[in-house]
Amino acid sequence: MSNPFVRIVEPLDPKQPLKKFFNLSKLEDVRYARLPFSIRVLLEAAIRNCDEFLVKKGDVENILNWKVVQHKNVEVPFKPARVILQDFTGVPAVVDFAAMRDAVKKLGGDPEKINPICPADLVIDHSIQVDFNRRSDSLQKNQDLEFERNKERFEFLKWGSQAFKNMRIIPPGSGIIHQVNLEYLARVVMDQDGYYYPDSVVGTDSHTTMIDGLGVLGWGVGGIEAEAVMLGQPISMVLPEVVGYKLLGTPQPLVTSTDIVLTITKHLRQVGVVGKFVEFFGPGVAQLSIADRATIANMCPEYGATAAYFPVDDISIGYLMQTGRDKEKVMCTKKYLEAVGMLRDFKNSSQDPDFTQVVELDLHTVVPCCSGPKRPQDKVAVSDMKKDFETCLGAKQGFKGFQIAPDRHKSVVKFNFEGCDFELAHGSVVIAAITSCTNTSNPSVMLGAGLLAKKAVEAGLTVKPYIKTSLSPGSGVVTYYLRESGVMSYLSQLGFDVVGYGCMTCIGNSGPLPESVVEAITQGDLVAVGVLSGNRNFEGRVHPNTRANYLASPPLVIAYAIAGTIRIDFEKEPLGINASGRKIFLKDIWPTRNEIQAVERQFVIPGMFKEVYQKIETVNESWNALDAPSDKLYTWNPKSTYIKSPPFFDGLTLALQTPKTIEDAYVLLSFGDSVTTDHISPAGNIARNSPAARYLTSRGLTPREFNSYGSRRGNDAVMARGTFANIRLVNKFIDKQGPQTIHFPSGETLDVFDAAERYKQAGHSLIVLAGKEYGAGSSRDWAAKGPFLLGVKAVLAESYERIHRSNLVGMGVIPLQYLPGEDAGTLGLTGRERYTIVIPEKLKPQMNVQIKLDTGKTFHAIMRFDTDVELTYFHNGGILNYMIRKMAS
Repeated sequence: MSNPFVRIVEPLDPKQPLKKFFNLSKLEDVRYARLPFSIRVLLEAAIRNCDEFLVKKGDVENILNWKVVQHKNVEVPFKPARVILQDFTGVPAVVDFAAMRDAVKKLGGDPEKINPICPADLVIDHSIQVDFNRRSDSLQKNQDLEFERNKERFEFLKWGSQAFKNMRIIPPGSGIIHQVNLEYLARVVMDQDGYYYPDSVVGTDSHTTMIDGLGVLGWGVGGIEAEAVMLGQPISMVLPEVVGYKLLGTPQPLVTSTDIVLTITKHLRQVGVVGKFVEFFGPGVAQLSIADRATIANMCPEYGATAAYFPVDDISIGYLMQTGRDKEKVMCTKKYLEAVGMLRDFKNSSQDPDFTQVVELDLHTVVPCCSGPKRPQDKVAVSDMKKDFETCLGAKQGFKGFQIAPDRHKSVVKFNFEGCDFELAHGSVVIAAITSCTNTSNPSVMLGAGLLAKKAVEAGLTVKPYIKTSLSPGSGVVTYYLRESGVMSYLSQLGFDVVGYGCMTCIGNSGPLPESVVEAITQGDLVAVGVLSGNRNFEGRVHPNTRANYLASPPLVIAYAIAGTIRIDFEKEPLGINASGRKIFLKDIWPTRNEIQAVERQFVIPGMFKEVYQKIETVNESWNALDAPSDKLYTWNPKSTYIKSPPFFDGLTLALQTPKTIEDAYVLLSFGDSVTTDHISPAGNIARNSPAARYLTSRGLTPREFNSYGSRRGNDAVMARGTFANIRLVNKFIDKQGPQTIHFPSGETLDVFDAAERYKQAGHSLIVLAGKEYGAGSSRDWAAKGPFLLGVKAVLAESYERIHRSNLVGMGVIPLQYLPGEDAGTLGLTGRERYTIVIPEKLKPQMNVQIKLDTGKTFHAIMRFDTDVELTYFHNGGILNYMIRKMAS
């Protein structure tokens, strides 16, 4: 079957033969010229696969008619060009692939059919922790400890890179996945199999959207969905609405890209963009570097959109040159984009496409800000930080409240650290971390932090020694230009030594605080503070002992570290007093935009990127020394507490089982709004009194050997026990925070896993009740796999974050949504009822289903299988079961 849309063109590279590409812009179709650029990429992907039975001409026509059908839940297929993974989600993906090979073999198929079809890059960046800091050998010690803890996982991944074709592993110590993608992996235009076509990517991390800043359409998907994509299955998606975000004006001199993205995050949360694309346009875009755009695109999950797209322009092309990409390939990229009408000029309004809705931001109105204390969208101007925190202290427990009694607001606890006496109070900073690809990918804010550190040291300022300071760059290029520009030594003098190349504090791998600090916090029941240049600050994520966590630009992280408290008004109060008795204010040491740009022009050069990335796959000697098996089928070790064959495919047959009505289910947990995937499946430390800890202890491990939940995602026995194990979990059945629930048949309060086991042993089904934005945050597939293993058959929520709903579908867990205007309160649901969810024989997307309670009450909810393909997955018991049956037959 031939593709009707192929066009033959003169070679863009004269050294190569004729190239083919899919050129709708030459069809003089006026609809194409009005399409948002992000939709044009979807259109190209559909056209590229039009010769496969998976994509029909009608799909292409639907995308061309985007303006007409965007509100009509029209389903279209999308096959991205690439997949990227990080190790926390990559390990379970490789575990699933290994188990799927076993299952296909048992069903009589060829196990090697389970193999990535499109390129898949896995970057190991989630394993390293800040165990050592404030010492010159912190980096080496943390990396050594990382290998000691994770050797078995790394050997397994190395096996995967050899057993599966098209899978490349970027070893630990190389950087953060999204920064490596931006600086090295992204092509912008693919040149493959005789075709040019736009690069596109999905990743098993919600911040995959960062690459949208370079003009590569990408977003995060669940690990389960990514596995299907790697095996050749297109993503089935509803054609999205596209919100045009018009940027005007020029940022003020003191404003950073962090301030801009925190402002946009709050704004778009208010607009409401969940499930939509956001596409940036307007003359203000031309004022932003690619690093600035990538920062804005990175936090797309925090404002809830699917993608945050910046079309390619000449600044994008310049960035490819700056980062050391091949000059001839870059020129071909530009010619191709010009030929197909996808090279954008943001100053030319005649190129502005149609959008579903347009909102605007004048960049000149943005002011320096932070976000917190518990959510990324809760922006606070720096000038208001002191007042806002003090208001939060006494406010009712919630996203902006800690409910501290008024007479305790000025509590002070004295403690001793390394022989010196100090004091902690509410608002004291105990963690200050320059971390995360959100900001470390941006030379302007990193050099700004370095220059501020230089001026601070020269002014005689210091950081208190008990504050856990750290610098974890997203790639080796950052260290290179910080060192070459002469600011690295000043950062080190303030305690910001390089501690590792990975996500670290941003994902909760912040490591331990000094014992005396923890004791002081606990003794005074203090609201201690973490300040980080990351993208998330949900409760319990950064560190168990920092109840308030603020997102800030790297220079502000250093400023708050020097101040030692969040309760400071920088305009009126000094950062500190130097040895000469002089008061030093923040304005005295804040670098100007001109200073930063002059240093960036001199020291951020293509040669750095080439030198770092040409050896990225071979530079780690510990990785090179790993010995991995070469068998195509993995030999499972029953003694392993890291890698275990999952039970997902036990008893799987080729025949489909008809979905059955869920009878008399108990409610395992009842939640309010904004329950995140961190609450559902935490990634951080394994508490010593938890079910997971008891399991590991029974296997002969000591607490020192527990490692983290994230590192043990290849073992379902640990992860099932870690489901809903977040210490900040708020369950309406319990009157305090904690990972417990009521087992209704006995009336006992138990750990969530123990209660679920009791229900399972008695043959009872379970459901979960929730409010708005259920499953916000990281894309972790274990937030769906874990509940599945606990026996949860359905979730009933007011709304879902996109990736988590997809993950539930992928595991065969039914996502139910209250009808508009209804919720647990309006329906009078307590969660103590038993629920029968009637599943009819004939199902259709987004149909209403009946729910009967044992009280006699009946109501309806929407079954959030949004497409026919998702219903197919449900009939198969999940997407992986579907793929196994497909490969085996």
